[in-house]
Amino acid sequence: MTAPFGGVRGGRGVRNGGNGGIGGGVLAAIVRAEWRAMLRNRVALAAGVLMLALTLAAILVSHERVRAVDAERERFQHSADEQWQAQPDRHPHRMVHYGQYVFRPLGPLAFFDFGVDPYTGSTLFLEGHRQNSANFSDASQSSLMLRFGQLTPAFVLQTLAPLLIAFLAFGSVARERERGQLRLQLAQGAGAGKLLAGKAAAHAAVAMLLALPAFAALAAIAAAQPAVRAQALLMLAGYALYLLVWAVVAVLASAALPRARDALLALVGCWIVTTILLPRVMPDLAERRHERPSRIETEAAIHARLAALGDSHNPDDPHFRAFREKTLAAYGVARVEDLPVNYGGLVAGEGERLTSALFEEFMREDFERQTAQVAFTHAAAALSPAIALRRLSTALADTNLDAHIRFLSEGERHRYRLVQALNRLHATQIRHQNDRDQRIGGEHWRHTPQFSYPPPDFGAVTRRHAWPALLIFAGWLAALAGAGRVIAGRLERNA
Repeated sequence: MTAPFGGVRGGRGVRNGGNGGIGGGVLAAIVRAEWRAMLRNRVALAAGVLMLALTLAAILVSHERVRAVDAERERFQHSADEQWQAQPDRHPHRMVHYGQYVFRPLGPLAFFDFGVDPYTGSTLFLEGHRQNSANFSDASQSSLMLRFGQLTPAFVLQTLAPLLIAFLAFGSVARERERGQLRLQLAQGAGAGKLLAGKAAAHAAVAMLLALPAFAALAAIAAAQPAVRAQALLMLAGYALYLLVWAVVAVLASAALPRARDALLALVGCWIVTTILLPRVMPDLAERRHERPSRIETEAAIHARLAALGDSHNPDDPHFRAFREKTLAAYGVARVEDLPVNYGGLVAGEGERLTSALFEEFMREDFERQTAQVAFTHAAAALSPAIALRRLSTALADTNLDAHIRFLSEGERHRYRLVQALNRLHATQIRHQNDRDQRIGGEHWRHTPQFSYPPPDFGAVTRRHAWPALLIFAGWLAALAGAGRVIAGRLERNA
């Protein structure tokens, strides 16, 4: 009689453990038998082909979209810089209010996982005395269908691939138990541990095959973009571990539950809770736990604090009266008209220093609230590998909250440098007499600071996000290995 494992017959040596070569042969035979069973299942085969096609389509669509968006932002940034530098002779303070646009560039891995980018602004308008919020997010310019998720490789692998793995593996052990084949296989000496390991290896290999187009895209980015090579390879490892967790979970559920339909219901329920429910509910709970004031409330609080700081247009204001006396003493003169620089430019610089410090304080407090919300969500990662993977994926793609905060912070620093450079021109290039009627040459605008958006610190990203996620995957695999031993022992006893 042909053995169930593709011609490998059980014997006393195999039943008692045998040597490593025999054990390895049995394991390989289990893997091949599981693959043959899946190949005979036309529904599973069609689903796998569709998943491969969907993954490939997601890569092409999202890569083209990100390429187009990044090119558009670069074109807008170039246009904004040209308009700024082409301004005619003006008073420097008019340029302070003319303002400048800056656009956030996208990284090479942004195509893989859009992260929070569709919901956060990508453009800042920088001007004196004000701190504007980021504008023109995709969510604000698109239909509500955007909230159902965009087709990206990350969405396919995080959400759809686990569901397909569950459908492929839910009957891997349970159906053989129902047909009476499981007892025969164990009696032939395969061993329940090797049986579970072989089936898990077979489904893990299938999961990696389903993700092959996405992994190939990451490998291509790693080869073509040395600056993000480590990020791409680490992202690839994270997704591979995530799919491995799901393959093992599916096989163990099939072995632990008496019927295949029970295993399917349990796996679908697990998928709904860990992949759909928790990632959706946790941010709402985090928002309630760490509430943020509305934009209107923040603006009102800032205006109240600004009124208390002082009014640079009021010569009798206590703060600016003291500033005037300090400035006159520093230059050794008695009147502002006798200063070697324009006092109006000095006052504008002092006012900008005060307001920028206040803006920085409110911005830092808001960042702390948002970071606390994200940390609260990440606390559920131990229960939801999907949350852990999203943490790793968006951090390495530079599309997480940290990236948005870095853009806002760099934009604010650039705004302050730009405005203060103009205030220095006001102080040094404009005479105090007839201040408002004077202009300076347009060539000065070409020498003002330029906006730059530095890449993230890879070491900080891995410490804060990648390693915690990888440790969670390692913990899941260790827990599943322990559960596998228990389930294998029960299978042996029942057999």
